[in-house]
Amino acid sequence: MSVRAFVPLDSAAVALGADDVADAIAREALTRGVAVTITRTGSHGMHWLEPLVEVETPKGRTAYGPIKAAEVSGLFDADFLAGGKHARAVGPVDDLPFMKAQTRLTFARCGRIDPLSIEQYRAAGGLKGLTQALTLGPDATLAAVTASGLRGRGGAGFPTGVKWKTVRDAKAGQKYIVCNADEGDSGTFSDRMIMEGDPFTVIEGMVIAGIATGATKGYIYIRSEYPVAVGIMNRAIEHARAARVLGDAVMNSAHAFDMEVRVGAGAYVCGEETSLLESLEGRRGQVRAKPPLPAHHGLFGKPTAVNNVISLASVPAILAEGADKYKSLGAGRSLGTIPIQLAGNVKHAGLYEAPFGMTLGQIVMDIGGGTASGRPVRAVQVGGPLGAYFPVSLFDTPFDYEAFTAKGGLIGHAGVVVFDDTVDLARQARFAMEFCAIESCGKCTPCRIGSVRGQEVIDRILKGIAVDEQIALLEDLCSTMKLGSLCALGGFVPYPVLSALTHFPEDFRARPRSLADVA
Repeated sequence: MSVRAFVPLDSAAVALGADDVADAIAREALTRGVAVTITRTGSHGMHWLEPLVEVETPKGRTAYGPIKAAEVSGLFDADFLAGGKHARAVGPVDDLPFMKAQTRLTFARCGRIDPLSIEQYRAAGGLKGLTQALTLGPDATLAAVTASGLRGRGGAGFPTGVKWKTVRDAKAGQKYIVCNADEGDSGTFSDRMIMEGDPFTVIEGMVIAGIATGATKGYIYIRSEYPVAVGIMNRAIEHARAARVLGDAVMNSAHAFDMEVRVGAGAYVCGEETSLLESLEGRRGQVRAKPPLPAHHGLFGKPTAVNNVISLASVPAILAEGADKYKSLGAGRSLGTIPIQLAGNVKHAGLYEAPFGMTLGQIVMDIGGGTASGRPVRAVQVGGPLGAYFPVSLFDTPFDYEAFTAKGGLIGHAGVVVFDDTVDLARQARFAMEFCAIESCGKCTPCRIGSVRGQEVIDRILKGIAVDEQIALLEDLCSTMKLGSLCALGGFVPYPVLSALTHFPEDFRARPRSLADVA
């Protein structure tokens, strides 16, 4: 009888050697004459334990990690296929503190199933949400999503139900659902993890969105740097068509919905919804002026709901479990769960799904375990390269949209990047301006020119030239960019720059440094 072993195909695990580990297990099993079936799954999100190998035993799945290919022979010697003792044994994944305290709704199946088996997806609770949506019909489905309080997980936090209603109410013969998978923020990887580990959740969410809005066609726009996700999503769409989850009669109903993958061209600004639409239409990714909103005049001039991957992947659980259960989680107006991505100088890097409301300190110190270097935490950036830098004194800030806004920050895509006490925040502020200058689409002056001038001003500060005057000029420039930029790229650059100035002023008044030193 064959023993089942599970090795992640997730890009993070593969980067750490998961493919080599899977090959080594197959070779060792063949050499020893042992029957082993290797299933490639998504990741559980505990990156410090990757590659994580699990085996199915009579007592359930037990895990070993991190495993190197050279250690596989020792695993067999320890009889790991029967759950034997080994120095790398970590036991059942669900018993680990990092996993035990989570509330996994969106990521409930990641790491547990073959991501391309729609049968396993269905057996693990998949398609219940779509079945419920088909039973309820468009109006009640829309009402359920609205009642859940789901807000856009891509960063804006806009109510999903309001956006969908706008599209539904628009008069047009053709409407579209566009999934924004152009995940480009530093420290973020939840979109990639769900696409690689549980792609049918995204597909199911898009079909439900189509039912609620009257859209019959969907596109998922994936950044080109995610080739594994692109391949898995394309194959998952084929399987979904074969299972009649997509097509002219979704699950033998009167509703039609089909979708396809489009690959981005490497521009960060295409994470902004109107730039994404320009790119989808075959043009250069540049921001459109609003109004009109995409919900009225979007892809190919038709009403379009543009939602982030995690927003759409949250929808099946809402329909399956009920809006009341979903909105019972969270804090204030930030309802449901949020996949928090821990990265940077942190001991336990990975993905942690929990209801809104935890404090930043709990996330960094209790869940993340503090810095990987063992040095004190000095700053935490939340929300990608355009997020604010929070000092330890703000660790009591609850992780919700309004609380972060009140402290001059933003949650964004919920990427949390940790820095120890060796970080230079003046350099980080310069990086924000440099990043904007490189990634600007060039359409508006505050972003295109302001980011270049910002680098120059910070360079003078770092050289100790008329520091007070330069800081005043930098603050004025940030105000211009915030109020005058056409989109969030230029408009959000002031968050990291001004937060660094506010909370870490000493880094801007340190001894003069050469430009070569700060480049």
